[in-house]
Amino acid sequence: MGEVTNSQQQKKKIVIGDDGYVLEDVPHLSDYIPNLLTYTNPLQHNPSYSVVKQYFVDEDDTVAEKVVVHKNSPRGLHFRRAGPCQKVYFEPDDVYACIVTCGGLCPGLNTVIREIVCGLHYMYGVSRVMGIDGGYRGFYSKNTIPLTPKVVNDIHKRGGTILGTSRGGHVTKKIVDSIQDRGINQVYIIGGDGTQRGAEVIFEEIRRRGLNVAVAGIPKTIDNDIPVIDRSFGFDSAVEEAQRAISAAHVEATSFENGIGLVKLMGRDSGFIAMHATLASRDVDCCLIPESPFYLEGSGGLFEYIEHRLKDNGHMVIVIAEGAGQELVSESLKSTDPSGNKLLQDVGLWISERIKEHFSKQKKMLINLKYIDPTYMIRAIPSNASDNVYCTLLAQSAVHGAMAGYTGFTVGPVNNRHAYIPFNRIIEKQNKVVITDRMWARLLSSTNQPSFLRTRVDIIKANKDEEPPTQLSDDNLMEKQVLAK
Repeated sequence: MGEVTNSQQQKKKIVIGDDGYVLEDVPHLSDYIPNLLTYTNPLQHNPSYSVVKQYFVDEDDTVAEKVVVHKNSPRGLHFRRAGPCQKVYFEPDDVYACIVTCGGLCPGLNTVIREIVCGLHYMYGVSRVMGIDGGYRGFYSKNTIPLTPKVVNDIHKRGGTILGTSRGGHVTKKIVDSIQDRGINQVYIIGGDGTQRGAEVIFEEIRRRGLNVAVAGIPKTIDNDIPVIDRSFGFDSAVEEAQRAISAAHVEATSFENGIGLVKLMGRDSGFIAMHATLASRDVDCCLIPESPFYLEGSGGLFEYIEHRLKDNGHMVIVIAEGAGQELVSESLKSTDPSGNKLLQDVGLWISERIKEHFSKQKKMLINLKYIDPTYMIRAIPSNASDNVYCTLLAQSAVHGAMAGYTGFTVGPVNNRHAYIPFNRIIEKQNKVVITDRMWARLLSSTNQPSFLRTRVDIIKANKDEEPPTQLSDDNLMEKQVLAK
């Protein structure tokens, strides 16, 4: 495929090809365990795959990170394509797999669990799979749960996770000791960026010990803030369920004089749910997200916009992400944790009181504000049809990768093609809404809200704050070409 080079961290596995081609490959068990045996993939004799024209992905199949390029652009960065390989590095009878879910709840967790178990069983003939109870700490402090296709048969119809979950509890030595003592040789870890950081540490310790154990991550975050991949599972379900809260807020707002419906949605650092729910609803007049600072008073501020909207329409619906406006909340509440870190305040309650205070005391204007926080209702629902399909693809791709001997990877779609992505790429930064991109412009044109950027200086600063893109999107490329003319 090309020349393999070592990075300074000696964690990255880089392959250099012609014309600027770069493959950021994932680790393989054979990288640190010599003379591993390989076996014929059981899928060759699986009736389910007998109708598939091409059983296996080619060793040279890769997925481009960027698909929009200039005519003279280098071929750019690629990831290994996910899918079944011709050779596997585990005999099905020798596999002892475990699955763990960590962090907050998210629609689709049970579907991923189900499809890992069923994928291992029906595609590869693996019969020994267990669940780790209660997140990372379950490796060393709780009982395990035997998982069979019969046990997981209908769990996708339920919200939450049948394995239980928790935050924290990551003690690397205890976890890897447990993996080694139990004879586990495939570990499937489902969780967000913090969980994937823990997965990378577990993988590194397993590699240090020279264990024949594959570690596969399935990225989970309802906020859709994981980089590289197109989206995270549960996001579509969350956006769909958020419509119910927005519709209720709209009904309340339109039923009263000067009615305001305020809905707080998930999004600590990224406003994707709020943005997509707003665009899908068409009932929202203002969307506030962490990436787009806003101010309350003065010309072009939120209070002025609310007043104009109420005078024009007689009602208003506001959607706010939980991480929006935290700098304003902190100015008045000044709360910190014992370590001195700023706590995330309830911006929904805070802004509700500020709106009420402004219009009752300063404007002498009667308003009827209803505040709705559907956060935990959304987190607890089962996944919708779209996410169920997506979770199936994620789970099966992870199983194919582990059986093929790949390890230290996260699986996910890159430009609608599933790929194996090194842990370090998933955890190095968060995916955020780019407020100078066309998607946010579409939202502004849909709601007709102000951008809350006071001057051209603020717009220039917003552009500088965004990380320079390695490549332009279709829309931005067209826009640049038009401006150039």
